[in-house]
Amino acid sequence: MMQGFVHPDFAEVATALRATLKHKRGGGAAAAVFHRGEKVVDVWAGDRDEEGRPWEHDTTAMSWSTSKGVVATAAHRLADRGELDLNAPVAEYWPEFKAAGKEDIRITNLLDHSAGMHRVRGIIDNGAQLLDWDRTIDALAAAEPAYAPGTKHGYHAITFGFLVGEVLRRVTGLTVDGVIQAEIVQPLELDGMSIGARGPARGRVATLITSWPDEERTQRVVARLDRLGRFQMSLDAFLVDDVAELIESGAVYEAELPALNGCFTARSLARMYSVLATGESVNGTPFISPETLKTATTVRTTARDVVLGFPMRWRLGYHMAATTRGGRPQGYGHFGLGGSGAWADPTLELSVAMTCSRMAGTPVGDQRLLKVGAAAVKSAQRR
Repeated sequence: MMQGFVHPDFAEVATALRATLKHKRGGGAAAAVFHRGEKVVDVWAGDRDEEGRPWEHDTTAMSWSTSKGVVATAAHRLADRGELDLNAPVAEYWPEFKAAGKEDIRITNLLDHSAGMHRVRGIIDNGAQLLDWDRTIDALAAAEPAYAPGTKHGYHAITFGFLVGEVLRRVTGLTVDGVIQAEIVQPLELDGMSIGARGPARGRVATLITSWPDEERTQRVVARLDRLGRFQMSLDAFLVDDVAELIESGAVYEAELPALNGCFTARSLARMYSVLATGESVNGTPFISPETLKTATTVRTTARDVVLGFPMRWRLGYHMAATTRGGRPQGYGHFGLGGSGAWADPTLELSVAMTCSRMAGTPVGDQRLLKVGAAAVKSAQRR
């Protein structure tokens, strides 16, 4: 049964969300939409765990790469106040990073995935190492880039959170979650946005419904993709031994993996992107100034991403906003493995977010989110 609130003009969004739950594997999901600064959709349905307990108003879901857009937004808040220079070399804030020929990599290269630091295979030993922040960043600091910074763009699927996150930690002295709380959650008075989920927050997280392939099947897929050549780097960016075991153990919630383990309500994501879409002021001050936001959301490349194999129209921490009705030319945000995602469209003053527990699709979303987004766009255009 669908619960929550839907403005009559946006009823199709609730219908689209309901359709995503008609699957034998079950699970639950939530969607939220803001239009012109007004919350017009805030709905949820389905089960939050294996016992069949219902998804609730405050249920969060681990949303994988959707986390990257939140981390990027915090970075732009710091840059807006002059506390972080996005054009500066990473080594200015993180001196150890200049090893192995990385002295010219800029913060912008980290944010737009052009640093050549996407590889985890051969650098990170296994999934358990990802739980050790210092060991992981030391390994990345010592690693060589795959190409000269700025010459290509290749999705930093796992490394993005550690690379950008370590810069945020060096600048602020806080954990990455601490930065998110200070820069986004507290100013916007959000409930349900964190990197990881420790203490009482763990009890709010929906249980992921996963379907990891067995080792034999994985090796067949790896061999097939390796033979295609251009996808070789995609494997380097995604494959780490024992990641499935790490996720299913629940240990992932105790650590900070800022590219992966953000735990969100759809409501909190949509509210954050609404402020970006409308330019709304918070406590009398723009959440992010128009000048900084323009820099953050200007397309940096239309070329094929060398990891994902297709154009992502990378901005500084965001990618294109896609729907089943096509992409939004000025839209930007970030989608995640498993089906979650959130984005802003300033031309419609629209923001859309979806969280879910049943994993499906690709590393950057699936048809469920695309359909929910299409329904929101159609509704906003008619309004």
